[in-house]
Amino acid sequence: MMISLTIREGYEEWRQKARVLLRARIEPAEVLWDVEREGLFTETGEDEIQPVLGTPPGVPKEFLRLSRTVAHHSSEERWGLLYRVLWRLTWGKEKSLLARRTDKDVDRLERMAKEISRDIHKMHAFVRFQKVGVDQKTGREQFVSWFEPDHRIMPLTADFFRKRFAGMNWSIFTPTGSAHWDGSNLKLAPGVPRMEAPTDIELEDLWRTYYQSIFNPARLKVKAMQAEMPKKYWKNLPEAELISKLIREGKDRVGGMMETEERPARPLQNSYLTRLEQMSAKAAETIHPSDFSGQDLTRLREAALHCRACKLHEMATQTVFGEGPADATVMIVGEQPGDQEDLAGRPLIGPAGKLFDQCLQEAGLSRERCYVTNAVKHFKWKQQGKRRLHQSPAVSERKACQPWVMAELAQVRPEVLICLGATAAKSLIDPKFRLMEQRGLIEREDLAPRVIATVHPSYLLRVRDEDAAFQEKKRFVRELSLALL
Repeated sequence: MMISLTIREGYEEWRQKARVLLRARIEPAEVLWDVEREGLFTETGEDEIQPVLGTPPGVPKEFLRLSRTVAHHSSEERWGLLYRVLWRLTWGKEKSLLARRTDKDVDRLERMAKEISRDIHKMHAFVRFQKVGVDQKTGREQFVSWFEPDHRIMPLTADFFRKRFAGMNWSIFTPTGSAHWDGSNLKLAPGVPRMEAPTDIELEDLWRTYYQSIFNPARLKVKAMQAEMPKKYWKNLPEAELISKLIREGKDRVGGMMETEERPARPLQNSYLTRLEQMSAKAAETIHPSDFSGQDLTRLREAALHCRACKLHEMATQTVFGEGPADATVMIVGEQPGDQEDLAGRPLIGPAGKLFDQCLQEAGLSRERCYVTNAVKHFKWKQQGKRRLHQSPAVSERKACQPWVMAELAQVRPEVLICLGATAAKSLIDPKFRLMEQRGLIEREDLAPRVIATVHPSYLLRVRDEDAAFQEKKRFVRELSLALL
């Protein structure tokens, strides 16, 4: 008997029907997937499939993870392929099948999963919102976007946009699905075959002006650019109409820059504040069109939201700027945001932050009276299962963020500066700073009257030996208390 099944609701429907087939020991060759009712075969109801004695073996978690991803692929073969691999893992008794990367079915599943991953990356990079109005009840701005992915990835990307653009109402439409966010609820809905979204000419003109201003012909690599931004996405990008012209003019612009650029000698500045203002102004020129050097922390925080000085902004949910009184006596600089900080937009609030608050209290300090920030403003991470694991920032990433923390330091002008961890110490004190050898009081009056370098509280969480952990925490509290001398 040939069984015909049609999947209309996606992965969970396939999973339910696949369980019924497994219990009935229906082999993959006896099942037709995605066949329309009016075809040669009529769809078989689940109640018509009779189970047999015996329970199929358990399914590896790796297959569940892989199948949830592959279910969003556009290929019509996905359901049949998934069931075939599921059968081989269970009744086929090929428990180690997924470890055989050379197997034809496994290789196809892995390639489909990678295609999904690439499609998600492209959607994150190339969605462009257009303002269409303001909600009269809430006063929140409303935006729409149209995107054409290769696969059915809207359910896999919606939460990313919810976190990244939480402050505005938006809708994203694709041919196979749509998502809508109103500030409190995220809703998934069917896709639309085509869309004529309302446009905002001023918004598109602003984006074109920004793109043209940051275009650097000296760093132009056409093949690399086209590999990362295929032409199929250009029609949905307002800046795309500039690309061909900028490429044509790039060579001439580089030549002109080399011939006419003046390179006056830069005198050494002994004044720390003068050097700091120059760094802040330079950061402003590359990140925001207005010069915010000398402005207050609020302006600095707003400008940092648009920072594109390194690639970390691409993987982070948001910029995590400092917080605390602008006239704080103590300024504390950590390393970089963690997972919880990235989502909440606040520094040092995760497990290490909770331990840090406890140690601060033991040292006789109050966090409410300190200005707390990080040397790097974006979360750098790698995926491991469902977790986002911290990765140390590279030297270039640390240097790209240095103007921000230095500008914060210039505004707060603390009596005491505390650097938590090697990243903070190398960013502010010395690129060659050896934390475990030099920790404690540091002579750097150009930074603050008193400078302290100590470990990051996350280091204490990694010490497994109970006695060693107790001693390390005791030393950490003692070094924090140096701020009260």
